[in-house]
Amino acid sequence: MIPGAFCLVLHSHLPWLAHHGRWPVGEEWLYQSWAHAYLPVVDVLERLAADGQRDVLTLGVTPVLAAQLDDPHCLRGMHHWLGDWQLRAHGVAPRLPELAVHEHRAAARALELFETRWRHGASPVLRPLVDGGVIELLGGPATHPFGPLLLPEVRAFALAAGLADTSRRLGSRPAGIWAPECGYAPGMETGYAAAGVQRFLVDGPSLHGDTALARPVGGSDVLAFGRDLDVTYRVWSPRSGYPGGRDYRDFHTYDHESGLKPARVTGRHVEPHDKRPYDPERAAAAVARDAAEFVDVVRDRLTELHARHGRPPLVVAAFDTELYGHWWHEGPAWLEAVLRALPEAGVQVTTLRGAADAGFVGEPVELPASSWGSGKDWRVWAGEQVTDLVEAGDRVQKTLVQTVSDTLVADGLANRLAEEALLALSSDWAFMVSKDSAAGYARDRAYGHAGRVGELAELLQAGRRDAAHRLVADWAPAPFGHVDARALARP
Repeated sequence: MIPGAFCLVLHSHLPWLAHHGRWPVGEEWLYQSWAHAYLPVVDVLERLAADGQRDVLTLGVTPVLAAQLDDPHCLRGMHHWLGDWQLRAHGVAPRLPELAVHEHRAAARALELFETRWRHGASPVLRPLVDGGVIELLGGPATHPFGPLLLPEVRAFALAAGLADTSRRLGSRPAGIWAPECGYAPGMETGYAAAGVQRFLVDGPSLHGDTALARPVGGSDVLAFGRDLDVTYRVWSPRSGYPGGRDYRDFHTYDHESGLKPARVTGRHVEPHDKRPYDPERAAAAVARDAAEFVDVVRDRLTELHARHGRPPLVVAAFDTELYGHWWHEGPAWLEAVLRALPEAGVQVTTLRGAADAGFVGEPVELPASSWGSGKDWRVWAGEQVTDLVEAGDRVQKTLVQTVSDTLVADGLANRLAEEALLALSSDWAFMVSKDSAAGYARDRAYGHAGRVGELAELLQAGRRDAAHRLVADWAPAPFGHVDARALARP
């Protein structure tokens, strides 16, 4: 056996997209990720479970995504989307017969998985994997807000709401979280401890690259696990990684009549019209080659760290789940190959919980303000490009706390106010603006939710509860429906 252990962490997250349209944004993002990442990744986990594997990986599912994967509206929409995918595959057959065959089979498999396993939502699919010890599930704040920018009482409220939602869906309260955007400000561990959170993820630079062990933060018992960027970036980084290999499907090249992707990467600087047709056999060979190389990377890294530290180390590689299948078509196949090959190569595979229980813990550390975004600081969520969103978020928080404290009602209006506020505070809006990815849509969503908070708060503060009920009746459903705003009321 190689001394030490390897932990793979996947983070599944999309903002609240239900009831917010299809192409080019909104629910289309949800259905694409659901079809191409969540269905096949869970299928991989169920096959590994059937073969007796346990502690396979740590999976973060943000509460707002879990709500969508259980939502009847989204379930109906997903079924329709999968059927449309198969029809698009049939439609392209006269022009691109090989692509049509590949897409038909993929769509048929996705429909089979969805109709036999997912028609009642994600919770009945995930719970056996959690209860059986196949995966460790991470929770998080309700709508994925960037924690360092929240008022302490709002931060605590968002985290409590998110953990409670996960408990309702899966029957157990997570002891670990993937902090949204790995965002951290000194002192946040105190709130984590108060909420019963025992471990959370940070990016490697927060620990100055010393990620070989989990570290208690400050004077608390809460453990910070750091991403090993040398290993993580071997798979995917801002500039390189396996998905960019010439034989993998190209994510950015479309057949515009069908929306399907007919090309392989071919080369980094090859124009879309010059890319070669996708070849599943070439892609399968690339999966085998890159999975074998990654196993060697992990073995070498563990050996190196063991020699440096004089004790068995931990390697944590962490990614967005959407990389596996959505952005990287072959990702689920690669994932399964790696998770089967690592134990065969003498590498212990475990979860964050398993690593903590096994004693992969070092000395306490003081963490700096940090994130996993550009610069590893807060610029993506608090930089000059999004100053207006930060200011709007501050107003939303202050309005929420003041209104709930002064006009708390027991008929659900305050609860709906709190849900709209949490939606306005989602980190996704600032990310999309900073990265210029559907920035207009993101600003519309952020200001739309903030506007609802202001309008509803004004009615509540004026005592116009009938008008407030009429206002809320015209809004699209909220993601949770069981948020309890009384937790925000001042004593």
